[in-house]
Amino acid sequence: MATCEVCGNEYEMSFEVHAQGEVHTFDSFECAVTRMAPICEHCQCRIMGHGVGVNGHFYCCAHCARTADPEGAREIRDAVPA
Repeated sequence: MATCEVCGNEYEMSFEVHAQGEVHTFDSFECAVTRMAPICEHCQCRIMGHGVGVNGHFYCCAHCARTADPEGAREIRDAVPA
């Protein structure tokens, strides 16, 4: 049994995530996302997908990138128009 590093719950089905040379222990994906997912610099949501990088900043989607940096993200799209 291990203790979740986010909520402190001791849980028999806890799991480890090995990332960037560190080992993290969680009791749920919710706690793992809370600790490890980056945060959109525009809307502050947790980025659980690929995200969008523009000029050294990270956003959850093209809309947030274009809103925060209209010039730098002008060509960014979440999907190619049909």
